Amino acid sequence: MEQQEFVTVINCMDGRVQEPVIQWMKDRYNAKYVDSVTEAGPNKVLLSNNQNKIDSILERVRVSTDKHGSTVLAIAGHYDCAGHAVDGELKKARIRESIELISTWGLDVEIIGLYVNDQWQVEVVDGRARPLQAKAQ
Repeated sequence: MEQQEFVTVINCMDGRVQEPVIQWMKDRYNAKYVDSVTEAGPNKVLLSNNQNKIDSILERVRVSTDKHGSTVLAIAGHYDCAGHAVDGELKKARIRESIELISTWGLDVEIIGLYVNDQWQVEVVDGRARPLQAKAQ
């Protein structure tokens, strides 16, 4: 797989989920860098009626896609989120709803959903993620 310079993730600000998601994105997409747009409970923010916050997220994502050339965008949620305290199944449903919203933004990117479980392992919520391939040597 050809190395990508940048990929992007809309992730929770919770430090416990940063490293697992960054490492997963680097491994899955053979990426050199992961641009992170963080919010407390990003799925809750995206699905709110707060257009200013949604526009802020989109503006930051566009820096990654337009200036860094990112072609992959993940929306993540996680277990034990203080910013969006709902059970895992509802969180996964909200991740899917967030993917639907993001798909209306007109970005030329692959959009995937990720959930970090209680073992701090990354699970794919949306089945559109590419299969893991070996890194180029």
